[in-house]
Amino acid sequence: MLRLRRYALLALPLAACVDGGENTGAVTDSSPTTLPVTSNPNVTTDTAGPTTAPTGTGTDGTGTDSGTDTAGPTTDAPPTGTDSTTTGTVTTENVSVSTTAATDGTSTTGEPPVCPEDQIVCDGNTAQVCDGQGGFKSEEACPTLCAPNVGCVECIPGETECQGDNVATCNDAGTGFDITDSCDPLQGLTCDANSGACAGACAGLGLSYIGCDYYPTVTKQYDLYNTAPTHVFAVAVANTSAQMVNITVTRGANMVTASTVAPNTVQILDLPWVNELTKGDGPSALVVDGAYRLRTTGPVTVYQYNPLKATTTNDASLLLPVNTWTGNYLVAARGQWSGIPGFYAVTARQDNTTVTLTPSATGKIIAAGGGVAADGTGVVVLNESNVLQVVATASDPTGTIVTADKPVQVIGGHKCTNVPDNIAACDHLEESMFPIETLAKEYVVVPPVQVPNDQLDKAQMVRIIASEPGTTLTFNPDQPVAKTLTNAGDFIEIATTTAKFVVTADKKIMVAQYMVGQNGGYGTSDPSMLLAVNPLQWRKDYLVHAPTNWVANYVDLIAKTGAAVKVDNVNVPSWAPIGNTGYAVAHVKLSNAGDGNHRITADQGVSVAVGGVMSAGSYWYPGGLDLDLIPQ
Repeated sequence: MLRLRRYALLALPLAACVDGGENTGAVTDSSPTTLPVTSNPNVTTDTAGPTTAPTGTGTDGTGTDSGTDTAGPTTDAPPTGTDSTTTGTVTTENVSVSTTAATDGTSTTGEPPVCPEDQIVCDGNTAQVCDGQGGFKSEEACPTLCAPNVGCVECIPGETECQGDNVATCNDAGTGFDITDSCDPLQGLTCDANSGACAGACAGLGLSYIGCDYYPTVTKQYDLYNTAPTHVFAVAVANTSAQMVNITVTRGANMVTASTVAPNTVQILDLPWVNELTKGDGPSALVVDGAYRLRTTGPVTVYQYNPLKATTTNDASLLLPVNTWTGNYLVAARGQWSGIPGFYAVTARQDNTTVTLTPSATGKIIAAGGGVAADGTGVVVLNESNVLQVVATASDPTGTIVTADKPVQVIGGHKCTNVPDNIAACDHLEESMFPIETLAKEYVVVPPVQVPNDQLDKAQMVRIIASEPGTTLTFNPDQPVAKTLTNAGDFIEIATTTAKFVVTADKKIMVAQYMVGQNGGYGTSDPSMLLAVNPLQWRKDYLVHAPTNWVANYVDLIAKTGAAVKVDNVNVPSWAPIGNTGYAVAHVKLSNAGDGNHRITADQGVSVAVGGVMSAGSYWYPGGLDLDLIPQ
C-alpha cells in the first residue's frame, strides 16, 4: 500500500526567513516601489530606506547572485514568509528586506526565527520541543515518523492510503488510519494506490444534479393509484455521458434490478411500491431499508415518478445525488386537506445518522410514530437506506427544519390535495428539497402554461419560506403580501396568481410553487409542486426527460433578456419580459416523437422546469441546477 504523506517541512522552528541574497522577480524600470512582505499588524515594519542587497538574475528562484541590480523595480509579487511571525518591506530599487520581530517579541534581525515554547518541530525523524528561546527543551527519536506540531506518530495526519476498495485517512493524532471513503465497484470505482483516492468516471463529481448514487424513495400517494400493475412507481435514468452506463438498483441487501442506458438516452425502470410508505394516512414511521439505492457506472440524472402513468394523481421529483446531500433542510409541503395528510420523508446515506426535527409554527400536530412526537419534535437515528416519513394530521409541515449529523435526503409533499383548498381536484405533490446551504436570496418566479391553450398562463400559488428569523422580502413587481417573516420556518403564500416576478430577501429563502387545480378555470390538470432555482445555480446545459406517453410536456425557461437558448438544437424564438427585472420567460412544447430526452443549451445560465399533463394528472420538476454552496 502506498502512503501519501503531507509533510509540513520545517527548517528550524516556525517562520521562513526571506533570503536577501536572491531576487526572483524580473526588473523592468528604475522607479523604486515599496511593497509589504506580510500583513501582520502586530509586527513593526522597517521602512528606513533601501539597503544594497545582491539580487538573482533568474525568474524561477534559482538564479545566481549578481550583485546590485539598478535596472528598477520588479513586477512580480513580492517575496513573503510562510507564516505571520516575520514582516518587513521590499524596496525594489535595490531590493532590501527587513525582518524586525518574532511573535514572542524577541528581535530576530539577522538571526533565525524563534519558535514558541512547547511547539514541536521535526528534524528528520527527531521530534524537538521548542523552549521559546531559540533552543529545545527536549527531543525524541521517533521509531516510525515525526509530524510537525504532533511529534512521533505512526502515520502523518491527513495522509491517505488504499485498503482494498476503501480509502483510509490517518487520524489527527497520527495513531492510525480510519476508513473515510469506499470506492464502490457498482459505480465503476477503484482505489488508486498512487493518489490514495477513488478513481473512475464517478469520482470527484461536482455539486450538480448529475451523479452516480441516488436513493429513489416512495412517498404517500392516494390509495387508488399506488397499486401495480395498473399504476407503477418508476425512475427515469438519463445518461449524460458518452459511454454506456450500467445501472444497479438494490433495496437493503437485496438486488432489485439491473440494466444499462446508452449514451444520451433514457432508461425507465419500474420499481415495486413500498406499501409501508405509500399506503394509508399515517402514522409517522421509520421504515428499515425503505429507500431504493440506484448506482451507475457513469454520471446520470434521475427523476422519480409517483406514479408514472396515472391519469388522475401523480407528480415527479428531480432526485439529487448523494454527493450533494447535507444535513440541513427546510421542508415545503402543504397542510392536511379533507383528512388527507401532508408529509416529509428523510432518507439516510450512512449508518447511525442522527436526525433532529424542529417543527414550524404550522407543523406541530403530527401523527406520532417512528420516534416522532405528536408535536412534531424528534431525535431519530437512521441507518443507511432507512426512511423516516413524518405524517402531518391537522397541520402543515411546511417550514419544518430537518438537521442531521450526516448527509440525508428530504422529500416534501402531500398525499393528495386541492390547490387552493376549495378548488377541485386533489393531486399528489412531491419534490426533493434543496439543502439550506444551497438556498439563496433571489428567485425568479413564473407560472406554467395552460393545456390545451398554451398561449395562456396556468395559475399557481407560491410560498416563500424563511431559513432564518427576521427575513425581509422585496418583490419586483410588488406582490400584495406581507414582507416580513419573523421566525425561521415562517412562510407567506401568494394566492391564486399568474404574476411573474422576482423576489429578493436579506436572508436565504426557499420558494415553492403549486399548480392550481383543474376546476380553477386555468386549463386541464390538477396540482403539482415545483421548487424554484435561484439564478446563481442556473446552468448552460441540461439533459432532461419528459415521458412520451403524456398528453403534453413543456419546459418553462427563464433567462436574462437577450440570452440565446436552444431546445433540442432549435432556437427559442419568443420571450416575454418579466417587468423591468432584466429577465424573460419562454415556454416550449416538447415533442413526444423521440425517447423523452431533451437537451437545453444556452450562452448563459438558464432556468429549466419540466412539466406535463395527462387528463387531470400532472407532474412538474426542476430540470436541474448546480448545487454550489451559496454564501450567507
